[in-house]
Amino acid sequence: MDKSAIQCFFFLLLTIIVTISFSNAQREVEDESEFSYERNEENGPEKWGKLKPEWKMCGKGEMQSPIDLMNERVRVVYHLGRLTRDYKPSNATLKNRGHDMMLRFEEGSGSIKINGTEYQLLQLHWHSPSEHTINGRRFAMELHLVHESINGRMAVVTVLYKIGRPDSFLRLLENKLLAITDQNEKEKNIGLIDPKKIKFGSRKYYRYVGSLTTPPCTQNVTWTVVKKVRTVSKNQVRLLRVAVHDDSNSNARPVQPTNKRVVNLYKPKYC
Repeated sequence: MDKSAIQCFFFLLLTIIVTISFSNAQREVEDESEFSYERNEENGPEKWGKLKPEWKMCGKGEMQSPIDLMNERVRVVYHLGRLTRDYKPSNATLKNRGHDMMLRFEEGSGSIKINGTEYQLLQLHWHSPSEHTINGRRFAMELHLVHESINGRMAVVTVLYKIGRPDSFLRLLENKLLAITDQNEKEKNIGLIDPKKIKFGSRKYYRYVGSLTTPPCTQNVTWTVVKKVRTVSKNQVRLLRVAVHDDSNSNARPVQPTNKRVVNLYKPKYC
């Protein structure tokens, strides 16, 4: 291998390392012990932006999430197209991050396509009560499916839940959550999980550009909030909170200013 080829190889290797490092720095933190959801605490939501320099967007960002999806500022559109999911069964690990239970997928869990860009499914987790609100109404729970494109852009798909019939996907995980709760484990591989079993129930969805809702509060995240509100049982919501062991009844960030952002509501033309 000549000198120019070696230089080219090391340049490409460095580019890959820098890209991966940058991407990881933009993702949600894996250890949530350094911040809390308790208002008026030194590490509460109002102070996240001052806890670390790399978390400054939590306090200074103008495109933060969650927001209130108020009808008056929602624009109905028909051009966005149906949400295309191509999920596949994948090995998964349940992890207690400190304030939530995260289900992290290995490679091969599939993807979602938004505006022609493919986003790989990385992980999912739950917030209770919901972080997003609709016309000021907060719901019992919110599921976040976190995706990332090959160039490091993030996209989150959200499903809101009210109290009612048990959620079928959570029912598949109940015994595994109980096992972690009983043993006080932080992390446990739970084998093959099929994300296609997460039910959306609607082709309609809200779309806006926001941020991650936990530090580092990275912006330019594409949010897709499924319009149909699904149901979850009280016991399932309670189980998720108990499994975390953080002695808190909530892991929902307060609603953030919209700051004149456009919120679209996609409806199929036949609607």
